[in-house]
Amino acid sequence: MRWMRFRIRTTSEAEDILVSSMQDIGLYGAQIEDHVPLTAAEKEQMFVDIMPEEQPDDGSAVLSFFVEEEEDSHDAGQVRLLIDEERVTPEVMKSRIEDKIAELKSYSDVIGDGTVTIEETEDLDWVNNWKQYFHQFWIDDILVIPSWEKPAQPELTPALTFHIDPGTAFGTGAHETTQLCIREIRRYLTSETELLDVGTGSGILSILSLMLGAKYAVGTDLDPCAPPAIHENMETNHIDPAKFKVILGNLVDDPKVQDEVGYEKYDIVVANILPKVLVPLMPAGCAALKKGGIYITSGIIDGTEGEVEQAMTANGLELVRTTTQGEWHCVVGRKPM
Repeated sequence: MRWMRFRIRTTSEAEDILVSSMQDIGLYGAQIEDHVPLTAAEKEQMFVDIMPEEQPDDGSAVLSFFVEEEEDSHDAGQVRLLIDEERVTPEVMKSRIEDKIAELKSYSDVIGDGTVTIEETEDLDWVNNWKQYFHQFWIDDILVIPSWEKPAQPELTPALTFHIDPGTAFGTGAHETTQLCIREIRRYLTSETELLDVGTGSGILSILSLMLGAKYAVGTDLDPCAPPAIHENMETNHIDPAKFKVILGNLVDDPKVQDEVGYEKYDIVVANILPKVLVPLMPAGCAALKKGGIYITSGIIDGTEGEVEQAMTANGLELVRTTTQGEWHCVVGRKPM
């Protein structure tokens, strides 16, 4: 089996947005090469006696996407790739990648170099090899487990078990920011909670909230790949579809999305994004929040939590607390009665 490898030179800051955006043109899953230091949790999961020497983080990254070649097309003199059942040449695929990168550069300044190179490889199961790097883990008393594993400690009884196959999702819950949000949601959630999840992705925060007893959830996202990923996770975890509505669009500046989301409707608004989005999102997010409601924000790296705190107070929220895990922060505010 032959594969075509598309390598994109970029920055570590742009990894998530590129991986998500490439799904729009049929590229799923990426091999990531960067020099971002390993977290303590990641080091604990590496079963080696001596840690590999880490190079200084210069902010650069290389993303590799692998696409299967159509059988016998190489021998016929015209290589064809199988992209969502469509047959295209490597040159056409490279052009689509470059067009997508140009689109991202038009509104984001973190993409970096953005050059694309292609090369051929073979006989590797790139589609499934990533599974060796994702294993079950706990968020306090919640067990998060992929579909191909059984509980490693069957003697332990989790408060609930969240099943996820990250091959079809945008997030697994393992990231510190997601865990910070989940802990704060559990602090305030009741059986009457209606929750708004801005930038819902694969729906992890909303689905877990519903599993924990929330009454209803609404999730917004810009990516058209979000609804099928959410549907799969809801089905796997036996969530009633009537309890979770997904809205495609930008809550920050689209009046139609703002009207569909509604005003002063939600007991909890949660946004696990980057400060560059959290700050301009604040007016619309606050408008959707009930009086007395809780606003939970994360995705906030060391040194930027002040920006989010200032945005909260500028929009009339009372600061409740800022929690930390590793180098990430979660800022919580409350809307006055």
